[in-house]
Amino acid sequence: MLQVRDGAGEMLGVLFERYHAPLYNFYAKLTGDRALSEDLVQEVFLRILRHRQTFRDGTPFRAWIYQIARNARIDHFRKSRPQVPFEPEMAPAVAPGDPAQQQQESELLHRAMMELPEEKRELLVLCRFQELPYEDVARLVGCGVATVKVRIHRAMQELRQIFHQLQAAPASSAQRAAAQNFPPRRMT
Repeated sequence: MLQVRDGAGEMLGVLFERYHAPLYNFYAKLTGDRALSEDLVQEVFLRILRHRQTFRDGTPFRAWIYQIARNARIDHFRKSRPQVPFEPEMAPAVAPGDPAQQQQESELLHRAMMELPEEKRELLVLCRFQELPYEDVARLVGCGVATVKVRIHRAMQELRQIFHQLQAAPASSAQRAAAQNFPPRRMT
């Protein structure tokens, strides 16, 4: 990044190759929208080029680029507030097993993630999916490391609760539908 800051624009291509996929995954997990994720990644690299002089030697580059990424997403959603459709390929990976069950659990997890408040969803994506150190996340969100750990713990608890609620909801609606279609027999 120091070379880009000092005018070696061709080095931006190296940064793009290295950080395009992680940034895309960051946005995909937060928004669930592939096209928007690509657009936001492009915006990040435009901002890097535009604001390259603000990068300071000694600053962790990953933290700096994710701060730009957060700001780009916030700016985008200030302009418009779209509904987020579910795209199965955006769902997180799951352990091997029954493919139908994997797909169902993956969809439920994605729905649960999308029901989390944006701040909690962002923290989970940064820490669990992007694997940023707590220290970097704390700098990004402007709080202490202990606060980040507590917020992550609470977000995981809430995600688990929402997931279990979503998991129980289809079973209860299926039971109601079955009861409506097949009323109990009366003994005569």
